[in-house]
Amino acid sequence: MSDEEHRPATRLVEAGRRKAWTSVGGQPGGTVNPPVWRGSTHLYEDMADLAKGRPNADGHFYYGRRGGPTQWALAEALTALEPGAEGTELFPSGVAAIASTLLALLEPGDELLLTDNAYEPTRNIAFGMLRRMGVTARTFDPMRPETLEAAMTGATRVVMLENPGSLTMEVCDVPALAAIARAGGALSVIDNTWASPLGFPALERGCDVSVMSITKHVGGHSDLMMGSAAAGGPMLERIRLTAQYMGQVVSPDDAALALRGLRTMGLRLERTAATALEVAQWLETRPEVSAVLCPILPGAPGHDLWRRDFTGGCGLFTFVLADADVAARARLVDALELFGIGYSWGGFESLAIPVDPARIRDHRAWPEGIDEGSGLGLRLAIGLEDAGDLIRDLTRGFAAMGTA
Repeated sequence: MSDEEHRPATRLVEAGRRKAWTSVGGQPGGTVNPPVWRGSTHLYEDMADLAKGRPNADGHFYYGRRGGPTQWALAEALTALEPGAEGTELFPSGVAAIASTLLALLEPGDELLLTDNAYEPTRNIAFGMLRRMGVTARTFDPMRPETLEAAMTGATRVVMLENPGSLTMEVCDVPALAAIARAGGALSVIDNTWASPLGFPALERGCDVSVMSITKHVGGHSDLMMGSAAAGGPMLERIRLTAQYMGQVVSPDDAALALRGLRTMGLRLERTAATALEVAQWLETRPEVSAVLCPILPGAPGHDLWRRDFTGGCGLFTFVLADADVAARARLVDALELFGIGYSWGGFESLAIPVDPARIRDHRAWPEGIDEGSGLGLRLAIGLEDAGDLIRDLTRGFAAMGTA
């Protein structure tokens, strides 16, 4: 059976473990995991070897900024999980991956069209750094593909997508949006962190570049920061060179942690998604809740598109409180014992964080069908705890919310 025929669960185990990186040449046997290769200086055999140089591709020793076997193993493993990718570039954070990718694909005078429900740091990059560089940035409503088509101009070079949307969890029609971008001569870049390529094969769905925060599901233990960008050859080369110009590099120790997390990512995603669905279904029954924004929940905004385009999900979703003020929401969160209060997600522990999307939206604050003034949001990142225990913890929070 060739590598291409392996199913995702098998690729999670096997990818990035070539013998060149898990054994010593000329010696029998080897290790299961690629060792941690720490090294800033890479040596040449002689002056002739130095003069010949090394290809600018993973697998060739040159200098520490281009990585070594530990980073190469992780990049190769991630590429194996993204159908259609010819390679993956690693970055020290998810935001670094987004910024570097956009810098690689845009020039002064170009235009970036940004999904209105993008991750807030992505908006900051678009309307801050890129605007100062002479790139025009505008938003469009991702739930209405015709607004993207109307927004396209001759200067549009990149369409930035996110699926589902940050905070409000809408699922957009990525194949349709990517097709509109391509017809207008633009590239489509997607932040694919929520489902990862295991749940949403972004390049197969029409996108040109798939960016992911490795910090989340791949790391899985809330102890590393990393990002990635996977793409076909020409775009990957542009992204790689831009990363090198800026000195972007990840440590081999963090790469080893990411490789360790990668092996169990599929199981963790299945578990957190199943628990999230159970918690979301329970939240639907609560009088304190006016809406549950969870793509895997039947009847939730975008669920039909999720069923059409996705093969999995994760434990991240949002719910909207009914008739609650900021103080009541704070009492709810403060009463929780199993949910930590913190940014990020994808780790083994559950988190809760308030969300108020209106301040970073140009079109709608909440998905269509939800009253714009209906209440305040709370985002849950479901971890690996027991669903019943999490529900009891939320019950405690709701009781505290009603106590002045």
